[in-house]
Amino acid sequence: MTKKTIFITGASSGIGKATAIYFGQKGWNVAATMRELTKEQTSDFEKYPSITIFKLDVTDKESIEKAVSDILQKFSQIDVLFNNAGYSLAGAFEATTDEQIRKQFETNLFGVMNVTRAMLPHFRNKKSGIILNTTSSGGLLTFPLYSVYNSTKWALEGFMEALQYELKSFNIVVKNIEPATVKSEFVNNISFVSNPDYDHYAQKVQHNTLAGYKNAPTPGVVAKIVYTAATDNRSKLRYPATPQARVAFFLRWLLPLKIFNNMVASGVEKELHNK
Repeated sequence: MTKKTIFITGASSGIGKATAIYFGQKGWNVAATMRELTKEQTSDFEKYPSITIFKLDVTDKESIEKAVSDILQKFSQIDVLFNNAGYSLAGAFEATTDEQIRKQFETNLFGVMNVTRAMLPHFRNKKSGIILNTTSSGGLLTFPLYSVYNSTKWALEGFMEALQYELKSFNIVVKNIEPATVKSEFVNNISFVSNPDYDHYAQKVQHNTLAGYKNAPTPGVVAKIVYTAATDNRSKLRYPATPQARVAFFLRWLLPLKIFNNMVASGVEKELHNK
């Protein structure tokens, strides 16, 4: 059988890196892409001959087009696109600038749209393809201080849910991977916006939020879910990717919204009003 190929964005760390390695171990060709090809970011891939590194910035259309062309030249075809690149902007909305908000959307939403658009002609011509996306539990739930991040992930969920209809006749399947907190470099790259008018609330809540990452599952847990989504031959849209996400989605379905939101808030606002 011809080896299948997965194209991954944001593969330099976290979920993207773990997924690239996992698929490589499973015998797939892996096109692992990242913005900067530094030795620090690429060295861990050197022992996996089936993984090839490509440079890609999802906010740069020329970079996207070149990466897609280079990957197809290397592997002839792509079977799975995994839109994984992203980061989080946190802090009080009033404190965020227009530039910060646009950057968040450029990476988390418009970058996914542009990479997906660049891949669709290839999938459409070969009458098959799987589009996987790291959305987040934050694409169906909301959290204090993450209004901008949540809005990008909610938009991505809606975009992909709608996109699946028009792609069905070409045998192109859309699937969303939805982890909750994961212990990875993602947390170190959270861009936190400070403002003195909100800092009493924001700094305490952010501290409690980040504390939840300490006992979170590793990216390898999510990588296995990505592999399942890529190989299970199901037309299933959403894949909760961590135990915490599965519990949260169940409680959100089970409880009235006000009670659920109070539960979310209490988890990170603890001790705040006792100071």
